[in-house]
Amino acid sequence: MTPVLDRRTFLKGLGVVTVAAACGGAATPSPTATTAVATASPTAAPVTGTISVYSALNQSTNDQFFAAFKAAYPGVSIDLLPLAAAGELQTRITAEKASPKADIFIGGSSEFHDPLGKAGLLEAYISPNAKDIAAQFKEATGLWTGWYTGIFGFISNNDRLTKELAGKKPATWDDLLDPAWKGKLILPSPTLTGGGYIFIATQIFRFNKDEAKAMDFMKKLHANIAQYIPTSPGALTLIDQGQFVGCPNWSHDILTEKSKGNPVDLTVPTDTGFEVGAISIVKGTKNLAAAKALVDWSITKEAGDLNVKLSNRGSTRTDVAAAPGSPSLTSVKLVNYDRQWATDNKARLLKDWQTAVGL
Repeated sequence: MTPVLDRRTFLKGLGVVTVAAACGGAATPSPTATTAVATASPTAAPVTGTISVYSALNQSTNDQFFAAFKAAYPGVSIDLLPLAAAGELQTRITAEKASPKADIFIGGSSEFHDPLGKAGLLEAYISPNAKDIAAQFKEATGLWTGWYTGIFGFISNNDRLTKELAGKKPATWDDLLDPAWKGKLILPSPTLTGGGYIFIATQIFRFNKDEAKAMDFMKKLHANIAQYIPTSPGALTLIDQGQFVGCPNWSHDILTEKSKGNPVDLTVPTDTGFEVGAISIVKGTKNLAAAKALVDWSITKEAGDLNVKLSNRGSTRTDVAAAPGSPSLTSVKLVNYDRQWATDNKARLLKDWQTAVGL
């Protein structure tokens, strides 16, 4: 199926954008890469140089998040490649393995980072600050570290939902199989986006790993799907505009769209899944010290608080408060999401899905 938005709209900004280091008066020397900010020695040599960052974060988060990092590490400059589809960043890093161009891969669910680590394309690094992150949110040897969480929900356009479905929101994912939804739903592409794949995996875990039942659900849902959209943010825009009625998508991003005054609402159906957003260092980085510094800073409370403010995401740190009105991992009914199994079986399951729906 062909997306209704021109793909270049989603990939605007593709290419390297240089973000200069912060300038100004004297500052306290920055910590070394292997030392947490809070425990840095005042005599430690500052971290300097440039790192290339491949980011799956949106533009507003990129702008303010990296500005805050540069305030903490004024000697570091960032060459930023923003691309909302984390799957494409994973593909790019894989294609560049003989001559790595990136130092850091940030954002996107751990399902995109973990295979890179298994392929030997990531640098193992356990940050001193990782002690504050629970084991379920990080790779044991430091190949990737989770710094945010996201819960899968459902966005609906208020006007069209009221007129065409009597305002009825889905309480369960099975509700989306109702023929009344035919042609009114869209879904982030499972082959290109973490959200689309996590949605499939959620169904598998919802059916207690009965893959046949899950694929039957996806096949039936396919009959109601009008478009598979190449990025999750792009799908939200279409619902904002009223081009379609609803879409399974990330709760935090739905709340952000709602806060802009768009006529949309968030529902979290029962038995849903969640993501662990990760950061990892690319093997072969030209500036390991600065790359480690970015990992260190990204999992501080300061960075966690900022990310919640900018994106409404949850944090992997227990001392970071959730955004007002946002669902939490303890306030919704989650499936028993086996993240490692979902990651290890991703390629096979995507092929099974494509076969099931005829794509």
